[in-house]
Amino acid sequence: MQACNSCGKCCIKYSNGDLSASEQDIDMWQLFKPDIAAYVKKGLIWYSPQSGKQLSLCPFLREVKNPQHPNKPFYSCDIYYDRPEDCRFYPVTVKQMINDQCEMLQDGDVDNPHQAQKDLDNLLADSRPSYE
Repeated sequence: MQACNSCGKCCIKYSNGDLSASEQDIDMWQLFKPDIAAYVKKGLIWYSPQSGKQLSLCPFLREVKNPQHPNKPFYSCDIYYDRPEDCRFYPVTVKQMINDQCEMLQDGDVDNPHQAQKDLDNLLADSRPSYE
């Protein structure tokens, strides 16, 4: 298991209505981050403040140049420290990573998913509870 390489697959795959924010996220945004709260509509995220329509991508996802791999997409999150719980907790399971073709997986992780899950939980210990 390797650290996230900011490939953006998860952000792109779970855009277009597949992400949610907790009540705590929304309350915090309303109090301290009105620029983020502007994209919440009836407790759902990423809606255009101008049109009220759901956005197909997170408005805070940015494609940036990666000097080490100039031909490979690289993404950053403008609200990384204030991102929704769904984003903080992703990925939850190795199975989910396999389904999403997550680039954190390395050779051997698929062959030993139990150990890979432990590695994943250790890697993400600062952002979410352990799965097992």
